[in-house]
Amino acid sequence: MLGALRRKVAIGGSSASVLGKAIRPGISASRVSVNVGEEILLLQPRGIAHVRNFSHLILPGCSVGLAKTRDVFSSIQLETIMQKSCRAFSSGGGDLVDVVVPFMGESISDGTLATFLKKPGDSVAADEPIAQIETDKVTIDVVSPQAGVIQEYVAKEGDTVEAGAKIAVISKSGEGVAPAAPAEKKSEKAASKPSPPAESVKEDKPKAKVEASPAAEKPKPPSSPPPKQTATEPVLPPKERERRVPMTRLRKRVATRLKDSQNTFAMLTTFNEVDMTNLMKLRSDYKDAFVEKHGVKLGFMSGFVKAAVSALQHQPIVNAVIDGDDIIYRDYVDISIAVGTPKGLVVPVVRDADKMNFAEIEKTINNLAKKANDGTISIDEMAGGSFTISNGGVYGSLLSTPIINPPQSAILGMHSIVSRPMVVGGNVLPRPMMYIALTYDHRLIDGREAVFFLRRIKDVVEDPRRLLLDV
Repeated sequence: MLGALRRKVAIGGSSASVLGKAIRPGISASRVSVNVGEEILLLQPRGIAHVRNFSHLILPGCSVGLAKTRDVFSSIQLETIMQKSCRAFSSGGGDLVDVVVPFMGESISDGTLATFLKKPGDSVAADEPIAQIETDKVTIDVVSPQAGVIQEYVAKEGDTVEAGAKIAVISKSGEGVAPAAPAEKKSEKAASKPSPPAESVKEDKPKAKVEASPAAEKPKPPSSPPPKQTATEPVLPPKERERRVPMTRLRKRVATRLKDSQNTFAMLTTFNEVDMTNLMKLRSDYKDAFVEKHGVKLGFMSGFVKAAVSALQHQPIVNAVIDGDDIIYRDYVDISIAVGTPKGLVVPVVRDADKMNFAEIEKTINNLAKKANDGTISIDEMAGGSFTISNGGVYGSLLSTPIINPPQSAILGMHSIVSRPMVVGGNVLPRPMMYIALTYDHRLIDGREAVFFLRRIKDVVEDPRRLLLDV
């Protein structure tokens, strides 16, 4: 059809007459040009440039027809692009499905493929995790888009992958995929078979060498004794007793941030001690009623968070931060809680802690700590924060100097509770005491504000009634 139209146009036939005969009589030239464009795309799908050339031939000087033809082309191009974008998980035939890396967060461009949770040949359900990707902040699960059998992995553990990268292929029917168990047995047999010939080869080689050159051998001179080690030379353990493993992305990120903190801030730490008697009595008196009403246990963290909120409101400079030549004062209180997990340190954030009561704080902390230990915490739940609390006392730490979590300006360190003799009313009595430490940026916060801040925390923890009276 395309050749016939070209020949008729070349010999001088009008566009309206030619198209009317070829397609449908009684239709205007501009209207027909659109229909012709559509038919040509279906019959000759060889690109937009080819059809555009044809539209020039059949519609010389007709700007309306060209404009409408281009509109059809652009709409078809857009539709094609949308179809391609919607087929992100399809590959070739309809039976195979690609598994790609999901979106990992606004500030995360790539991650490390940490481990595969399934093997080729294993069956997977829809939305079942098959791999884990480590980022600078969290571990993200890669799930199967559809149910089927894993055909192959196209990436290896330890590879750096970006969002949208293909890492595996899943067969929906499971055809052509070898089961995982026989493959393992086969590899074990293949690995065990070559071992006897290798031993025999090793045994044969020395014999052949001895038989081939018996006369060429000469008596070896007596070996010189090894040099004696002097007393100054250290005796190092053999390299075989050492192991070298790559750092995880989370550990590298933590190391970089902590070192940047040391290089940026003028850090200074001040200490105080807190008598925990009244807070422990409050907890003991109301723990059962608290659990019955709120469904969560009453701990010490909620008391220290409320005390930190009160101290930040009394000393707002501790809640501020330096930005270039300016000081940014934050009119909100977001408390970051340092949580140690098997994979590394994470710092989830309790948002608007100044607007929460004890029960809301305890529920939020428990929820964030559970997510952190399970590896399901999100980037948004760790972003921001204006002040950090680190409780090393849960591990038995007696005293420490915590490091500031950028871009904050201070961090409070809690420690273990130890019964010590204290003078109370002229008498020496055993009291449950805790050392607390405040590390702050001395560029912004003076020693006076830091001491007043720590003193306020001590006063509130030792007498929680101050929170009710705001004194």
